[in-house]
Parts: sequence; structure tokens; C-alpha cells
Amino acid sequence: MPRSMGYVTASVLNAVRRGQLYGADIMAETGLSGGTVYKILRRLERRGHIEGCWEKPLVAERERRPRRRYYGLTRSGEVALEAAVTHFRVLMPAESDRSLASEGR
Repeated sequence: MPRSMGYVTASVLNAVRRGQLYGADIMAETGLSGGTVYKILRRLERRGHIEGCWEKPLVAERERRPRRRYYGLTRSGEVALEAAVTHFRVLMPAESDRSLASEGR
């Protein structure tokens, strides 16, 4: 049986789904600290909900910054996030809320 996901973890997973592909962007979207975000990203990657890959060193060198690790949602992550959205309705996009309201839910 899959482990349940907390709201903070679901928020990070949702940020990845919404296109925030590396840690600093995820921190900006969620308002969470780096220590929290990176710990969650590692856990999500171990569980197979996201896949991460390092950018090429040359890109970071050209921009004179540290290398970024980019993350993408896996099928397992999509399933886990849908379960979390069912539980934490606040993660649903605004247009989904409107369509549910119009359906009388």
C-alpha cells in the first residue's frame, strides 16, 4: 500500500508538475526553505515520483553559476499527485475548482 503524502510534499510535487524544474524555482513557488525542498526532492526521487538529471557543466560555467539539477514528474508521480489533490483540494488549479462548482460538487 502506498504511503500517504503530506501537504508540503504534495506542494513540491505540484510545483514540479507546474513546470518549476529546479530547486530554486520550487522554493520560490512554494515559499519553502532550501533544506526542506531538497530533502523532499531526494525523497520523491527515491520513491520514483520524479526523475532528476544534472545539466551539462558547460551551461553552468557559461552562466557563472552552480550546476542545476532539473526534475520531471514520472507516471508514478502523476498518480501520487492526483491522490494528494483529491485529499488536499487546495492544490487544484482554479479552473478545476470552477468546473466542479458548476457541476454542483
